[in-house]
Amino acid sequence: MNTSEPPAVIPRMVSMIKIVRAACPLMIAVAVVTALGCENGSMSNTPETQAAATVEVSSGPTARIRIENLEVDLFLDKILRSDAEWQTQLTPEQYRITRHQGTERAFTGKYWKTKATGVYRCVACGQPLYSSRTKYVSGTGWPSFWSPVDDRAIGTQVDQSLGVTRTEVHCSRCEAHLGHIFHDGPKPTGTRHCINSAALQFEPQDTLGVEANQ
Repeated sequence: MNTSEPPAVIPRMVSMIKIVRAACPLMIAVAVVTALGCENGSMSNTPETQAAATVEVSSGPTARIRIENLEVDLFLDKILRSDAEWQTQLTPEQYRITRHQGTERAFTGKYWKTKATGVYRCVACGQPLYSSRTKYVSGTGWPSFWSPVDDRAIGTQVDQSLGVTRTEVHCSRCEAHLGHIFHDGPKPTGTRHCINSAALQFEPQDTLGVEANQ
């Protein structure tokens, strides 16, 4: 080996240094463009979690119904909002279930084993939907009721989304998806209203008593 000749690696290193120097302005330009894109809203700053919906009481027409020996208002008006408005009002899980007919996993919902006395309202608009009086243990992992508080509180439609015919149930006031109705429930109705916990907001009886006396 002739030690007077420079190693072959040195020219390659010089070439690499030149390439890096030439690339630096391009890298800086890309970084600037990316930063500008973020400032112009190309990246979302929407929080991953949102506050839960609150009960919305309306000044529209109502009907007085009796629940748990108390009088409660059944709302007869309609609430219409854009998809974007619902997405802002509801949590991601509430929005997925009530506005896009989602289903929570069995035995994971907040109310599937709740035994307290009170009323289950629509999480999106506050419509009273179901009572603890008609709630029972179905073994399915979802809150189950054999009747709504009033037939006017809910609406139904045919659902064939899974290739089988089912009865979908929703809030009559805001059309929030609640779950499905099956004909395997206890007497006296023989029906099982299989409802997602995320579509409900439970109101204990003592709170109902205060509201009824106002």
